[in-house]
Amino acid sequence: MTEVAIVIGSTRPGRVGEAVARWVHELAAKRGDAEFELVDLKDYDLPHLDEMMPAAMGQYSQPHTRAWAEKVAGFDAFVFVTPEYNHSTTGALKNAIDFLHAEWHNKAAGFVSYGSNGGVRAVEHLRLVLGELQVADVQAQVALSGFTDFEHFTAFKPGEHHEATLNTMLAQVVAWGEALAPLRT
Repeated sequence: MTEVAIVIGSTRPGRVGEAVARWVHELAAKRGDAEFELVDLKDYDLPHLDEMMPAAMGQYSQPHTRAWAEKVAGFDAFVFVTPEYNHSTTGALKNAIDFLHAEWHNKAAGFVSYGSNGGVRAVEHLRLVLGELQVADVQAQVALSGFTDFEHFTAFKPGEHHEATLNTMLAQVVAWGEALAPLRT
């Protein structure tokens, strides 16, 4: 069965990303077409790149890098949950992506973003970065507004209309994750 990571892309204290990711996971778990797992960047405590060799070399010397590589390698696809900071994604998520190379190849990705403009610019940047790592990103995207999907920008209260978009995105991620499987073997 296709394995999909729902990656919490923020490590900030007081973050709302965890609530968003749990909502994604709750709805995803109702599906029968894949296994979904929450993956929290906070659990990996990745410092700013501390490997001597570029990730493309695959020569990881640090225990935290090896643990992160093992986790990422086990998935067929990803749903990245990201806020938008300064028209981009978080430094923590970009750093986590940059730590690895081949572990990302020939996998699929979808996005759930949030911010004053739905986090769409963060996803634009992620699409560019992931494309370089041979990750196929899907078209459907959930963009949550800080104004309408959060009470006082902190309490997550998504509009019901987002569920249909989320299910469309998840279906695309699973389909692409399955379609790319022959390239991963």
